[in-house]
Amino acid sequence: MGKLRPRPEKGQEIDPSADPSTVPPDRFPHRRARRSSAETRRSTRAEHERPAARHARKKPTMQAILAERGVIVAVLISSGVPQRDRDDVAQDILLGAWRSVKRGMYRPDPKTQPRDALRAWLYGIAWRKTGHYLHSAWVRRAVLHAQPLGRLREPVGIDLHAQIEAREVLEALDDLPDWQREALLSVDEPESLVAYARRRGMKPGTAASRLRIARDALALRLRRRR
Repeated sequence: MGKLRPRPEKGQEIDPSADPSTVPPDRFPHRRARRSSAETRRSTRAEHERPAARHARKKPTMQAILAERGVIVAVLISSGVPQRDRDDVAQDILLGAWRSVKRGMYRPDPKTQPRDALRAWLYGIAWRKTGHYLHSAWVRRAVLHAQPLGRLREPVGIDLHAQIEAREVLEALDDLPDWQREALLSVDEPESLVAYARRRGMKPGTAASRLRIARDALALRLRRRR
């Protein structure tokens, strides 16, 4: 302890010649404050330098995505999606999320809990998909009506005249020889006339000639029926 000397008017005071290191800490509160501040900084730095927990990046299964459907529905409700369209939009969001997972676009932060990362990712997808839905032309211009057919300018229904013509064409086709009918039906096939000729073992010119003859024969039979 430092040396003390008497002061008549104020009691005792510390001798300036005394060694400061022998003075109790209470005599130098500023030193104690600096030490506590330094210790706080060291502990804070140690906490920041401590490695955070890392989670393995695993692709979520479809069952895990379906289990978080409540997040998607909550976004739809808060965004004002009508109840009649929520199931369709939610299904679109779920399919879009699953396709993104399969393409490798799900890359969560390893520091985040797996479920929290998945929920945040689904929230972002639902928010973007909902925005596309609300701003689509179909939603902005759709008009719901109890009798939508009554708003049309012309009646919609079965055209009897077209049915009669189609029946006449079928009957005329049935009257043609097999090779003519086959040549006419080959027009509806995806392959070209050249491929059709090769498959039948004939020249392309022969196939074209048969098709022309079959068309003339069909037109003649239709004129006779009418």
